[in-house]
Amino acid sequence: MASNKPAPEAPSPFGTDTLGAQDRTWEEWNPTAESIRPVRGRHRVAKQRGLARSSTVLGVGVIAAVGAGGMATAQGKPPVSISLPDSIADNLPDAKSLPGVGSLMSDGPDAKDTATVAASSPLTTAGITTAEAEQGTTDAGEALRTRILQQAEQQQASADAEARAAQEKAAAEKAAAEAVAQQGEAEAKAAAEKKAAEEAAARKAEAERLAKLAASFTLPVSSYTITATFGQAGSMWSSGQHTGLDFATQAGAPIKAVHGGTVRSAGWHTSYGYHTVIELDDGTEVTYSHQSSLNVSAGQRVNTGDIIGRAGSTGNSSGVHLHLEVHTAGGSGIDPMSWLRSKGLTL
Repeated sequence: MASNKPAPEAPSPFGTDTLGAQDRTWEEWNPTAESIRPVRGRHRVAKQRGLARSSTVLGVGVIAAVGAGGMATAQGKPPVSISLPDSIADNLPDAKSLPGVGSLMSDGPDAKDTATVAASSPLTTAGITTAEAEQGTTDAGEALRTRILQQAEQQQASADAEARAAQEKAAAEKAAAEAVAQQGEAEAKAAAEKKAAEEAAARKAEAERLAKLAASFTLPVSSYTITATFGQAGSMWSSGQHTGLDFATQAGAPIKAVHGGTVRSAGWHTSYGYHTVIELDDGTEVTYSHQSSLNVSAGQRVNTGDIIGRAGSTGNSSGVHLHLEVHTAGGSGIDPMSWLRSKGLTL
């Protein structure tokens, strides 16, 4: 006789279930290659304690593992159907009762839009930056391309900055070199101007000194012609060369003291005829020879321009002239023309 009692439920492949579906306890399950490897023949699942009792958890775990491994998204990929054993499919909970899933399975008019949004959303954001997520660059290849472009732009910007820095450095060095050159030119110009000013000042001082000397010195005759110079060679002179400077002038022309001094001698001196020697204050001796007459005597003090005699042709002379000699304090003869010029006189 047939019994009206319901047939006992087949034991769950995940262990004894003493609670209702709504009171079931779900444990975290980390799938491995061993736990999900396919079984030949019928779809058999071995009983394992501690595993979750829903294939939904299996699907979510797989998705999480794939996302954590760096897979960016399944967006744009063709859908893949997943078949589960009947023993697992019969015990799956209602999908609408899962947290965060029921809102995606509405039967209302917005269900299509919601499904579209869900399908276009990435499965995971693992390895995606906030900026990339906001910009929608969730594709791994696109993200890599973006990073490469950003790196290239940064490198180009760095190279441009280095080039600008090098140009600025070169410009600064050039400007510094030009400044140094300009400074050198300015210093050289200033030195040249200083030297020129010093030379001008020296010339001015010498001119003033010669002017003072010229005021204290004078030529021995006013009207003359130079007929013989110092050192000139000739048979007319016993030594073979001329020892003084000859001023040809008119007979009886006044002869003046070229500078103030003391008369050392005045008289006849053999070949020099009437001859006068005046010693200057610095010891220099000036002699006046071939005079026709004398106006001074030994020991007398004379000043510049005083008349000491008259021009003539006494002694060893070929014509009326004044023979002038200059000797240093040591007795050496020097060129009278150079000496007179050194005193500011012009011959």
